[in-house]
Amino acid sequence: MIMTENISASSKGRPRGFDRAEALRQAMRLFWAKGYDGASLADLTAVMGINPPSLYAAFGSKEALFREATDLYSETEGVDIWRSLHQSATARQAVEGFLRESAAAFSRAGDPPGCLIVLGALNANGNNAAICEDLRQRREANVAELRTRLEAAVREGELPAGIDCEAIAVFYVTVQQGMSIQARDGASHARLLAAADGAMAAWDALTAESSARVGG
Repeated sequence: MIMTENISASSKGRPRGFDRAEALRQAMRLFWAKGYDGASLADLTAVMGINPPSLYAAFGSKEALFREATDLYSETEGVDIWRSLHQSATARQAVEGFLRESAAAFSRAGDPPGCLIVLGALNANGNNAAICEDLRQRREANVAELRTRLEAAVREGELPAGIDCEAIAVFYVTVQQGMSIQARDGASHARLLAAADGAMAAWDALTAESSARVGG
């Protein structure tokens, strides 16, 4: 009999000594490695050290568990990426740091390669549509965060007023997402850095005055 992933389990107890935070961390790493669809209930309960009723009692559903795991990933694994974006002195240094820290995070020894938010659920189906939408919104939030950093540089006079901050943010987040896929395919840290450096070579053209970009 197949157990639904949304059943109520309020009457089921958790194992003695259950560490919810550690169980969530293990679930996060499994989702990071296998994605939402690839991480089966059996896989999850095995790495979390609990049985299915206890999983539902603690987290409600597989979908709710994934959302919590993704929140944890954002709060812990992406810290250096976004710290670089906000603490760098210039917009160029911020974007370069964003890409280089992404290269380091996506290829770190001992961790699953790539980014959970990019790779967690790529193909929508009837079982994961809500998860795909949640991840899409998180990726859009990343674009917005980068755009906000660029807009601040425009307000401060560091970048020209006529640049398209949205387009530049989309470009560099797209590069970052491609680096995540490359990492999952086995790309080395050096290869990811080369991609980051190649993307930064376009910076001057992307941030030039509008008239300069059209040649006049």
